[in-house]
Amino acid sequence: MAVLTVKPTKEDVLIARTVARNTNHRAEVVSRGLTWGADEKILLALAVVGWVASRGRSEQVQRAGNHALLVTVATALFPHGLKAVFDQTRPDRETVLGHVHGVSLSGKREDAFPSGHALHMGALASAAATLPPGPRRAVRTLAVGLSLTRIVVLAHWASDVVAGFALGAVIERLLRFWTGYPLRRSKEDEHANP
Repeated sequence: MAVLTVKPTKEDVLIARTVARNTNHRAEVVSRGLTWGADEKILLALAVVGWVASRGRSEQVQRAGNHALLVTVATALFPHGLKAVFDQTRPDRETVLGHVHGVSLSGKREDAFPSGHALHMGALASAAATLPPGPRRAVRTLAVGLSLTRIVVLAHWASDVVAGFALGAVIERLLRFWTGYPLRRSKEDEHANP
């Protein structure tokens, strides 16, 4: 049983009402399909496959595999812990108009805060900081886009998504202290291999 109730902001309500008024069945189906790209079960499976593939490779690749797996597990567990503490009604439970326009129900009624999907995507966007500029921008654009699908399907208030994204980024950065990701090259290595 949760101990704290989180209320949506005025902006959250305005955004959810706008989505409910302007959505349609096709937009909902597309958004529901896209939102699977940030689902914890899929991401956990990908992280395990990546971790297995990283074994026997260079220290840097193994470290990246370890980091990806640990971050994915942590960001899968963390929102469940928070949802046990916080109650917040999902926006799809507070709209009739949205259901008329094609919005279906998501998850448990009181589990809006925070968005677990956005938490995963915040961690991914944070980890992308180690990539070259082009791939970094692509990964971050994908992460933001997948997070926004949670608002479009009225599974979460906008503030749930923002909070989840920020928490994911913080978790990823904190876990770097444990995993040592990314592998920092020593000054000797930099001079020998510029």
